Amino acid sequence: MATTDKFPVVFLDRDGTIIVDKIFLNNPDEIEFLDGVIDGLKKLYDAGFKLVVVTNQSGIARGIVQLENLYAIHKKISEVLTQHGVEIYRYYFCPHMPDSGCECRKPNTGAVKEIIDYVDKENSFMIGDKDTDVGFGKNLGIKTILLTTTDNIQELKWEPDFIAKNFKEAVDIVLKTKKKIRIINGE
Repeated sequence: MATTDKFPVVFLDRDGTIIVDKIFLNNPDEIEFLDGVIDGLKKLYDAGFKLVVVTNQSGIARGIVQLENLYAIHKKISEVLTQHGVEIYRYYFCPHMPDSGCECRKPNTGAVKEIIDYVDKENSFMIGDKDTDVGFGKNLGIKTILLTTTDNIQELKWEPDFIAKNFKEAVDIVLKTKKKIRIINGE
């Protein structure tokens, strides 16, 4: 595949990154977007990024979250974002337990294997609030942004490329870095 066939992606964790982490969310009516997320996603979408949500959902394996509810949650997220002119390109999830050893659970990249050859890795990012999100981005070979909370920067297995205090700051990092890349490439 030629480089021109590839597209820049912002991979996004779901819970704690774009919506409030409700611990095993099972009801689409309980979705709450975090501050600045809708505006930030609009900026990324308008800048030409494909938006891809990648989420670990062990609540399915635990019997706490029903698969049809997971799909309803993703549908509702998309419906809200569509009203703001934003499209989520794909949703990928791992339904397995943390110790299952599967290839689709972040930090592994198996969940996104169908699109990996199309990703412009040089101009793509992973935004998340957990060390496994950073690991996922590192394993993909893309830039990583860790959203900080008081307890997630104590012990990191993977070193993020950037640290942001909120989603707005993460979006600013992506857009500034993309501009630098364009200048370097002479675009």
